[in-house]
Amino acid sequence: MQRTLGPVIAAAMAIVIGGVQWARAALLVMPRAPQADLAYIELGRPALPPLTYTIFCLRYQAECRPRRSFRGGAIRLTEKRWADLREINRSVNRAIGPARNELGLAGEVWTINPARGDCNDYAVSKRHELLRRGWPSRVLLLSEVIVNSGEHHLVLLVRTRSGDLVLDNLTPQIRPWSRTPYRWVRMQSPGRDGLWAAVGQEGT
Repeated sequence: MQRTLGPVIAAAMAIVIGGVQWARAALLVMPRAPQADLAYIELGRPALPPLTYTIFCLRYQAECRPRRSFRGGAIRLTEKRWADLREINRSVNRAIGPARNELGLAGEVWTINPARGDCNDYAVSKRHELLRRGWPSRVLLLSEVIVNSGEHHLVLLVRTRSGDLVLDNLTPQIRPWSRTPYRWVRMQSPGRDGLWAAVGQEGT
């Protein structure tokens, strides 16, 4: 018993001492596909898009125009694409200074790559940058969620064959959707430009 205890203690100490470095390194590892029932969000009935999304599309028509896609479904998450996601998530989170919207709906303006902005600006900017890199629009889905405080929040969900991944300005980590602390409300419908769908209990 004593012979095996030493290595165990040493390993535990190494984990504690190197915790920060380990956590950072973990962000570089491509996610594995989660359980089948958790890999993808189940969409419900069609839902109206947010009014601010409609206004955004009038302002940025190129972002919302229908795009031809000869292949449907999720995209394969290669090392190059995983690097794209990490780079865009990190660079946009750093480039936009956080600015809280104190005016409610009247102050909602979704802007691409502003100097300062809120969650909506982060989400549309990340989608814009990935589109510029050739990502298909069908897998880049703006999604409305509710955080623990009850506030509505916008994130970018990326549909891959490894599951639905979330790019969020509230965390540097890219997480599977099932591991986010949110209640999902509605999101863009994959492959159906301009249409949204309810999620989960909102979709029943």
